Amino acid sequence: MPDQVFFALEVMVNGLMVGVMYALVALGFVLIFKASGIFNYAQGVMALFAALTLVGIQQGQVPFAHLINAIFGTDIHHFGWQVPALLAIVLTVLVMIGLAVLIERIVLKHLVNQEPIILFMATIGLAYFLEGVGDLMWGSDIKVMDVGLPQGISDSIDRATFDWFGYGFFIDRLDIAASIIAALLVAALIVFSQYTREGRALRAVADDHQAALSVGISLRFIWVLVWSIAGFVALVAGIMWGAKSGVQFSLSLIALKALPVLMLGGFTSIPGAIVGGLIIGMGEKLFEFIVGPLVGGATENWFAYVLALLFLVFRPQGLFGEKIIERV
Repeated sequence: MPDQVFFALEVMVNGLMVGVMYALVALGFVLIFKASGIFNYAQGVMALFAALTLVGIQQGQVPFAHLINAIFGTDIHHFGWQVPALLAIVLTVLVMIGLAVLIERIVLKHLVNQEPIILFMATIGLAYFLEGVGDLMWGSDIKVMDVGLPQGISDSIDRATFDWFGYGFFIDRLDIAASIIAALLVAALIVFSQYTREGRALRAVADDHQAALSVGISLRFIWVLVWSIAGFVALVAGIMWGAKSGVQFSLSLIALKALPVLMLGGFTSIPGAIVGGLIIGMGEKLFEFIVGPLVGGATENWFAYVLALLFLVFRPQGLFGEKIIERV
């Protein structure tokens, strides 16, 4: 077989790996939308905030150091210790749970029964607020994340594919780790949703808020729970993207790539987020490989949105979304 065929296969595999990264961000959107009907514009910024917090805790950075120094004339930046990666992740999870509680108490509880557009606008404000707080807390410089994840080319896959095909596949070990972690995360979320009391309560709230309230399910507790889970998913996504390209404020823009994923998979489907991510990731890489040279390249910037537009025209509920039927 010609090298071009093997190169195309390599592009497909790497596209699938990138799709998993997109799907991790889309999962946070799906969880919140299922439970509250809110399209959380702040999900990408939550991934950024979680990554910044993790790196800040791990490096022993003093929160709000620049603000403290400006007010009191001091010159403090670090506590002088390094926190182990696992402990830093646990502390960051606690921070994201605390953030979920604050969001529910300060924002969401005052917007019960409001129009969806009002809730959506609230998440836009939350996104800009979190981005500003993250800048004040941890600074705006690019940070290197090191939590022990493997990086670089997988030598074993390179050797194996070269022995089999005479062509070595370049597969990043970080992408392999992200795929495994995403699979475990999705399996855990499905088990939680189907087999726990809280998961069943979450699905009940998603189906009908008023009916769930009538049988004693606390809407406020469910909102805190689902925003906490979405915060954890944002942390996982932030770790993967931060380890891959560094923790910087452009990380919040990954939410834009999650939008086509949601349109393909459906806003209410956890498996749909994964399938949509895989389709977008593999599709944009293959399209760039096949069509890019013919049109001057840079097709990855718009391919996903064109594909999402086609889905909106012909199947607006997505592949796994629930079809909405309104009787008039």
